[in-house]
Amino acid sequence: MAKLSLSNLKSVIYSAAFVSALNVTPAAGIEVSNWDAVLTEAKGQTVYWNAWGGSPRINDYIAWAGSEIKKRYGVTLEHVKVKDTANVVSTVVAEKAAGKDEGGKVDLIWINGENFAAMKRQNLLMKPGWADKLPNWQYVDVENKPTITVDFTIPTDGLESPWGGAKLVFFYDTARTEKTPNSVRDLVKWAKANPGRFTYPQPPNFIGSTFLKQAFTELATDPAKLLKPVVENEFETVAKPLFELLDELHPNMWRKGRVFPKNHVAMRQLMADKELDIIFAFNPSFASSAIANEELPETVRSFVFSGGTLGNTHFVAIPYNASAKAGSLVLANFLLSPEAQARKQDPKIWGDPTVLNVDKMSADDRARFDALELGIATLKPAELGAMLPEPHPSWMNRLEKEWVRRYGVGN
Repeated sequence: MAKLSLSNLKSVIYSAAFVSALNVTPAAGIEVSNWDAVLTEAKGQTVYWNAWGGSPRINDYIAWAGSEIKKRYGVTLEHVKVKDTANVVSTVVAEKAAGKDEGGKVDLIWINGENFAAMKRQNLLMKPGWADKLPNWQYVDVENKPTITVDFTIPTDGLESPWGGAKLVFFYDTARTEKTPNSVRDLVKWAKANPGRFTYPQPPNFIGSTFLKQAFTELATDPAKLLKPVVENEFETVAKPLFELLDELHPNMWRKGRVFPKNHVAMRQLMADKELDIIFAFNPSFASSAIANEELPETVRSFVFSGGTLGNTHFVAIPYNASAKAGSLVLANFLLSPEAQARKQDPKIWGDPTVLNVDKMSADDRARFDALELGIATLKPAELGAMLPEPHPSWMNRLEKEWVRRYGVGN
């Protein structure tokens, strides 16, 4: 099989003809319910965890998790730092096409959304469902967090294990900004009054694409359409309000919308350098964490739109042909432990919200969360507002392509 280029990667992933040609039955999973056997098999294994590597704090957290599972279970963690999860999916696609159904390069993937949908559709994930059989699943907040069992409208079916929560939150510096916008349309008005002081990362960067989805969802005349697969002959009509808004917004953005930051970390630096007045992230604790680590001034605060903002859950998944399935299960289970989740939610460490229900924990474990100081810029749960559902993954793939056609390099 020829090497896949980045430009045609997503079209390959979503090609039904290509998928049907890969007529290989996924390898069977291991018995998760026999946890002692899993621990025995995992000892001595090396787990190659393919996870985004763009944040030093997240990288440090992953390194800590690796040191803990090494000490406790004899499992070695190798963090394979990736820029785009779609590239990891293409590796598993290529291995399946070549008939490599065992000994794959990828053991665990940090994943959600369109990449999970693509892997599930193509039978690239370890079966049967295993996540809800992990020992620490008992603490997971399935009752109050529907995005744990449905990922971008796709049922997870136990094929991926939740790792952290996410909700789109905006941030502003009170020393420079008094009134904040209350919707994407209001944001356009704000940008016109404050030219050059807002931007978003260039899609298909995840945070940049999230901004597109937020605007797309807010502007949709029929939101129910967004929860179903895109119908090509309806795309132009449904997406028209989004691109009309972007056409109006871009000339008033940072560098007039001709240049875009790489990610939310780059936006944070632009705010620290006083080039931007409003930024955003998919983490309610992002600003508090940045303040705690002296990356943003103490005058930064959070806000959301009154109509709601997007929210979801991020996960880890095991490819069907992973070399270290048992070790991956041990790592996934450790990441769900109250100890690991509390450490992750600490803004000084990372600030990523937990997927656990603290009411299900022991008194000692609840105390870990009670002791957390979430920071001066973190909104309380009641202040975060409504959670808007993620559109079906096919919409994001189509929106990103159209965005590149309209605003990409050379346009």
